[in-house]
Amino acid sequence: MSQRVGDEAVTKAMGEIRSGPSSRRHGDTLPHIHRVGSPPKQTLFKEIKDSVAETFFPDKPLNNFKGKSFFGIFVLALQSLFPILEWGRDYNLKKFRGDLISGLTIASLCIPQDIAYAKLAHLDPQYALYTSFVAPLVYAFMGSSRDIAIGPVAVVSLLLGTTLSDEISNIKSHEYLRLAFTATFFAGVTQMLLGVLRLGFLIDFLSHAAIVGFMAGAAITIALQQLKGFLGIKNFTTKTDIVSVMRSVFQAAHHGWNWETIVIGLAFLIFLLVTKYIAKRNKKLFWVAAISPMISVIVSTFFVYITRADKKGVAIVRHVKKGVNQSSASEIFFSGKYLGAGIRIGVISGMVALTEAVAIGRTFAAMKDYALDGNKEMMAMGAMNMVGSLTSCYVATGSFSRSAVNHMAGCKTAVSNIVMSIVVLLTLLLITPLFKYTPNAVLASIIIAAVLSLINIKAMILLWKIDKFDFVACMGALFGVIFKSVEIGLLIAVAISFAKILVQVTRPRVAVLGKLSGTTVYRNVQQYPKAAQINGMLIVRVDSAIYFSNSNYIKERILRWLSEEEVQRTASGLSGIEYLIVEMSPVTDIDTSGIHAFEELYKSLQKRKIQLILANPGPIVIEKLHASKLTDVIGEDKIFLTVADAVSTFGPNEV
Repeated sequence: MSQRVGDEAVTKAMGEIRSGPSSRRHGDTLPHIHRVGSPPKQTLFKEIKDSVAETFFPDKPLNNFKGKSFFGIFVLALQSLFPILEWGRDYNLKKFRGDLISGLTIASLCIPQDIAYAKLAHLDPQYALYTSFVAPLVYAFMGSSRDIAIGPVAVVSLLLGTTLSDEISNIKSHEYLRLAFTATFFAGVTQMLLGVLRLGFLIDFLSHAAIVGFMAGAAITIALQQLKGFLGIKNFTTKTDIVSVMRSVFQAAHHGWNWETIVIGLAFLIFLLVTKYIAKRNKKLFWVAAISPMISVIVSTFFVYITRADKKGVAIVRHVKKGVNQSSASEIFFSGKYLGAGIRIGVISGMVALTEAVAIGRTFAAMKDYALDGNKEMMAMGAMNMVGSLTSCYVATGSFSRSAVNHMAGCKTAVSNIVMSIVVLLTLLLITPLFKYTPNAVLASIIIAAVLSLINIKAMILLWKIDKFDFVACMGALFGVIFKSVEIGLLIAVAISFAKILVQVTRPRVAVLGKLSGTTVYRNVQQYPKAAQINGMLIVRVDSAIYFSNSNYIKERILRWLSEEEVQRTASGLSGIEYLIVEMSPVTDIDTSGIHAFEELYKSLQKRKIQLILANPGPIVIEKLHASKLTDVIGEDKIFLTVADAVSTFGPNEV
């Protein structure tokens, strides 16, 4: 007897176990019941400091500057702002060989794509070429991705075209062009601020499902818009919804379609799709798909020139301005009635462009196993669009098709963007007049072939299999784009993403647990139907933090379960419930509303003569339980490290 008392005194002094009459009743099952530890006290300032640091500075960017001289800090700051100064020191001829091939390959792809994408934005072709000259140069010095190919993209071009034309219907007016530069400037400002203020986590609120649906809807809308050039229709709707587009197409069927244009468009669309299929089947032949748009432009332009098909109704580009960018700094609206529209369109297009670029960058960074700094990417994107807005460019971002080609061509660094930029510059200086006879039907075919890859059927099927709510979000964004507009589709995508967060926060999962035979493990009875519930006890687990938004639901859900279980057990001839055990290991945090909900739960249980027991509250939770004195109300002897400890202490003898 004296030995047992001595042992208990030692273990109590060490703070490792808690023993008492009730636990000794089942001492053979669990000889030691460990107490729930409390974390060290933290001041309010330290809590706020830690929260801010984890939210905005999880990568601890200032660690590299510790212990450095002023000159060393200056060099590191320059390298942080311009990563090329860091990786450029190890650059060699072998890397340049890969970058040269990649740069030439993506240039052959981007030039015809740029001319086509400019039409989506309702801008002259040279502005897209200007964008592929200036933006890649800026990004090469400031970006952290080795694989992203920078330039205009279809989705952003369409978004700009629809939003700008809603403000200024005369797309040929100088004000329309000025508004495009203004939107580009504020898109860059938005992206730069997100990087400087380290708010990149905001773009993560647009879920993967919403992005899949938005991109697919935008791709379908873009493809439908190309029916004007593909069919040779002169009078075409300015709206983007599928109903308006198809009405416009069928109304022109009897007199507005041009059969020569259809033949040209269909022939080269088949050619482009065949080359994409070949490249997909054999990765080594990626270059076939990469150069096919340029081949299409060259062949179709030559064909139209020698046959003078333009005089038979085949619409052609007619003019691409020769020369380099002109300054557009004085063209940006910094006041007046279009300033608000420029800011609004800039913020929307900047966020969409940034979302696409970060998704592309993360994909290729994971494939090559290198770190991608999201905040540096935002600053690089912001800088290139701000500079671009001053040099006659419109919003640029990472292109998935060009980035994929860049990757497969063997790019080593961002120098491939510099090579592409130089090729585009030479094109602007020397050969733009040669695009005069390029048929619009071929440009339409190039866009259709490019955007088809944005429709990810496999991802949609996977969403349906994994999460029906994600599938609804995907379809909502898709149908919003194709039946209304790109902006509405984007709004639906954001709204559904937030709705999902709200549902998960306000209606968290609460599970009833049972014991797996032959173990002391307790699991969800729905997942493990053979898990046995303990006689006289109801064990529940809350799978969420407990906040003001869900605390009342959790309390009421537990009480409903308790009532249902009591009815079922009474009907089965089992004893009533005497103990409610709440397993709290998934509860990462609890606020005052959550504490209040537990106080009310405790009072409700007292009226029913049921004891409340808590199992494994985390460090933050147990600290707040102590601070609120709720532990005194419930009782320290009712708080356990595990469910098994609680059952061993208060459960029936046969457990």
